[in-house]
Amino acid sequence: MPESPQPPFDLASALNIGTDLHFQLPDPEDDRIPDSEFQQQVDIAWLVCDRFDLQTEIWRGRILRVVRDREKKGGDGRGTGFLNWLKEREINKSQAYSLIELANSADTLLAEGKLDPTAIRNFSKRAFVETAKSSPEIQQLVTDAAQKGDRITRREVRQLAEEWTAMTSDLLPDEVKAKAADQTLPPRYLAPLVKELEKLPESHITLLQEEVAQEPSVDKLKQVTSDARNLAKYLHAAAQVQAINQSSVDVEMALEEALRIGCLNTASDLVKQASQLEQTIAKLYTTWKRVGSLADRLYVDTGASTPNLRSLLTCLERLAGESIEVPLDENGDRTVRLRIFADSD
Repeated sequence: MPESPQPPFDLASALNIGTDLHFQLPDPEDDRIPDSEFQQQVDIAWLVCDRFDLQTEIWRGRILRVVRDREKKGGDGRGTGFLNWLKEREINKSQAYSLIELANSADTLLAEGKLDPTAIRNFSKRAFVETAKSSPEIQQLVTDAAQKGDRITRREVRQLAEEWTAMTSDLLPDEVKAKAADQTLPPRYLAPLVKELEKLPESHITLLQEEVAQEPSVDKLKQVTSDARNLAKYLHAAAQVQAINQSSVDVEMALEEALRIGCLNTASDLVKQASQLEQTIAKLYTTWKRVGSLADRLYVDTGASTPNLRSLLTCLERLAGESIEVPLDENGDRTVRLRIFADSD
């Protein structure tokens, strides 16, 4: 005989979901309460809400998942029933799938034995979401801390991730790892460096590794991280600039020279601006062609009976012709003039 489904009130009882949250919050006007005690009472209430919110969101995700899966089995194949269900409850599709993802992550962590169900209460909602998106190694570190009773916020997740990166990344020299291990280099400065180094070719990585290995200090880490970021921007932008691609300039040598004389940031910004200028010119040309085409079409459709439309066309001639004039200020004291020499179509 199949087991009958639980009534809603029994289910709520089994899940131990409270139907009401009530706190005795401190009176903000009561000067007799010390600031430290006031803050402690508020923090406790906030943490309870945060925990309740996380557990509620996980269950919402599970509910949405079963509704979606039911629709897949017996619906029209297009998910119309599920979308209507969401619409009735004023939930957008993006929000629904975000909650389903949260529920999937929670169930995965629980199923793999990485997390005890009671330890979920030690997470803030954002920390749990960030943990679910992390690598398995970071998940293990975070859930171990949660199961020991540690309060897990996004700050703790990031700190553990940074410490893991500092001790395991092959991109960091041994000298840097040693200082991270003995706490003389804070791990929070290492993760950004690894992130930027991952974007670079091997030749540039080696150069920066040697530099930071010679002087493993916080200031040097900051400088090398900035250099790595600018290197990545330079290489990415240079590959997009047609003026560079159509020439014989040695981009790599120019980059090394910029590094040697300490003007990498300027060179990187120049190449980036050049890339944006080329893209702007290309967009200007296509827009100019469109304006001219529309003006020609409107001219054919107008005549003596539409003097105002003809006046409109006359006003826009300085934008639709080969010579373009645009005032740079309201008074028209400064004007930029461009002339387009386009290849014949």
